[in-house]
Amino acid sequence: MKRDVIITEVALRDGSHAMRHQFTEEQVRAAVAGLDEANVPYIEVTHGDGLGGSTIQYGHSLTDEFKLIEAAVETAKNAKIAVLSLPGIATKPNIKRAADLGVSMLRVATHVTEADVSLQHLSLGKELGLETVGFLMMSHMAEPSKIVEQAKIMVNGGADVIYIVDSAGALLPNQVTERIKALKQEIDVPVGFHAHNNLSLAVANSLAAIEAGAERIDGSIRCLGAGAGNTQTEVIVSVLDKMGIQTGIDIYKIMDVAEDVIAPILPQPQEITRGSLVLGYAGVYSSFLLHANKAAEKFGVDARDILMEIGKRKAVGGQEDMILEVAAELQQK
Repeated sequence: MKRDVIITEVALRDGSHAMRHQFTEEQVRAAVAGLDEANVPYIEVTHGDGLGGSTIQYGHSLTDEFKLIEAAVETAKNAKIAVLSLPGIATKPNIKRAADLGVSMLRVATHVTEADVSLQHLSLGKELGLETVGFLMMSHMAEPSKIVEQAKIMVNGGADVIYIVDSAGALLPNQVTERIKALKQEIDVPVGFHAHNNLSLAVANSLAAIEAGAERIDGSIRCLGAGAGNTQTEVIVSVLDKMGIQTGIDIYKIMDVAEDVIAPILPQPQEITRGSLVLGYAGVYSSFLLHANKAAEKFGVDARDILMEIGKRKAVGGQEDMILEVAAELQQK
């Protein structure tokens, strides 16, 4: 089937944050079966913080992530299963184990200025015969020229695809356009875009990315993702179809999965709350929201003040411990 834009469904990974990492095998099997039936080409399944993320720092999973990956691989008939790796959290044995279970794609994520730490994982992915994707997170924190420099490091290291990742949901459409165009002019592999909806711009930003030349877009069905969620899969598929841009995904079936499979398991509807809005406004990593809410309750401070201070300090993924430090300082003021 013709696909002008390739969609990767991330709700079973990024949505793990909203689910407090409590996905069950049954939920994963039901979601993958529905997504596969709707002809979604790629489905990402891991802990919210990637392989090896089930820790006291990032949050323990209810179900071992490798059981979830195995369930996804066994259930999918046509869709390919992807996993996320954050060097420093994931290890090479984690990646090898995922490959042994039958995953097809490895997405290696680093901070936007730290692409060099991706090289061992990208190299291993290539050795294992996996499709490799370089993920440049928190891309609002670097100018297009810097992003191009870092993308080239990943491409030279074996990345088959490069993604601009708006981890904080902080980018505006014109900023997305600038970044995607810069990559398209300078690298010769496909370019993708991963949005967060904290400023209610995920669909708009994804459209801006496509118009600038992006061939790959991440979506989260029913907007199930960190912060206010990602580009809502059933929405972007419908919008693109109206524009004559083919994703190959069955519109009615993806709507049914959203309504009948995902909606019933949501802890609460994905919406733009004051906390998730502050994430986008302050430019803070979307997975920090639940940690900030817990710290705010523990120390009796406003979660928004924590997030604003974290934004000023330019914290990045992996610095979740800073949230407690900031909360304790605010308590003393």
